[in-house]
Amino acid sequence: MLGLLQACQGPDQKWDSKSSADTLNNMKDSVANPSVSITKDLVMKVSKEDARFAVAAANGGLAEVELGKLAQAKGSSQPVRDFGSMMIKDHSAANQKLQGLAKSKGITLPAALSKDEQELKNKLSEKSGKDFDKAYTKAMIEDHQNDIKEFDNAIHQLKDAELKSFANSTLPILKMHLESIKKVEGMVK
Repeated sequence: MLGLLQACQGPDQKWDSKSSADTLNNMKDSVANPSVSITKDLVMKVSKEDARFAVAAANGGLAEVELGKLAQAKGSSQPVRDFGSMMIKDHSAANQKLQGLAKSKGITLPAALSKDEQELKNKLSEKSGKDFDKAYTKAMIEDHQNDIKEFDNAIHQLKDAELKSFANSTLPILKMHLESIKKVEGMVK
């Protein structure tokens, strides 16, 4: 089915894993009619809104891991490289948890970075030295501020108890990351 979504895009459009996951989940939701006989893989056990949160969280988690690897490779200061290492460790663990949840709920998650996240990675890849450190810390502060808002909203709006629990247990980690990267920012100025 993923190949079908890729084939439906025009020649000027690049494939976007996050958009494709959202589209597949919307298709699953639209066929979740008890009178229709289909395989269980095509039915989600959560609302479209809950699935959108899972897709966004997975997309963000993938980005944090990829950008963490970049920080380890390109960071000119030890605090930036250490923060990158923490991103890889913490977000890989959260990503694994979310993948297990998504599988049990019939949610399709993105397999690669979204276009926006890939553009950020490319932009950061072009930088080096202190310029990289400053751009990376700025991006991580903005990203974690947005993530905290999204997870906080999700805790109040998600219908699925397990996804709500995931959001609730991940939020303190995101807050700790924000405090950590703010300290790193003060070191690389």
